[in-house]
Amino acid sequence: MDTMAAVPGAQAVARAAALLRQVTASGSAGATSAELARRTGLTRPTAHRLLVALAREGLVDHDEASGGWLPGPELYLMGNVAAARFDITELAGDIVRSLAIATEESAFLSVRRGDETVCLMREEGSFPIRSFVLAEGVRFPLGVASAGLAILAFLPDHDVDAYLTRHPDLAEGWGAAHAEPALRDRVRETRERGFALNPGLIVEGSYGAGAAVFGRTGAPEWALSVTGVDFRFAEARLPALGRILLGHAHTLTARIRNGR
Repeated sequence: MDTMAAVPGAQAVARAAALLRQVTASGSAGATSAELARRTGLTRPTAHRLLVALAREGLVDHDEASGGWLPGPELYLMGNVAAARFDITELAGDIVRSLAIATEESAFLSVRRGDETVCLMREEGSFPIRSFVLAEGVRFPLGVASAGLAILAFLPDHDVDAYLTRHPDLAEGWGAAHAEPALRDRVRETRERGFALNPGLIVEGSYGAGAAVFGRTGAPEWALSVTGVDFRFAEARLPALGRILLGHAHTLTARIRNGR
């Protein structure tokens, strides 16, 4: 029996939550009703009706000039309360900045949320050519982008199997490189290497490397990553880049476990 279907109103809550995730992922640019409907698989009338209801509660705002939906003031207030439990940006801020300085690339902190990663922080590096695939609020499925691959790779085998069973359509949305056999190969390579590599699989020429950050239970809950143009991730430079990345990830893991 579908537990979701047995709970009155659960489907509406799930749809509203999906819309809220996509609104926050759109950041300050916002997204139209049509765009949000497409991303969530809802009909446009259903998406618009739910967005209007969310706006009445202050969870989203509507920009009349652009037609875009934006995060509302209630989300800000809720986020501040939730941050006291879940946010590690204060612990991680100087480490992310140090990573950007040491590598000269854009550096990021991402967190696992269910079957996705969400970018929490971005720090620009000094190298003048940058990749703009990732920014605060952007979500990717686990296994897609270097942060999500780093987290997926260091989950137990049974969790990896269960994830791939739940998401047999990754290749449809993200390309053949994310089909199960190819993704399993990259999981194995990541475990052997210690850090994940995304060789331009999302945007051609935009490379990324990610390292898992572990919580107090030993589970991979966050990831540090760097992104840049392809020649900055050449084979000759990659070992040194990986050592820097892993060193910063280990420092953040130790800080989280020590609570400081």
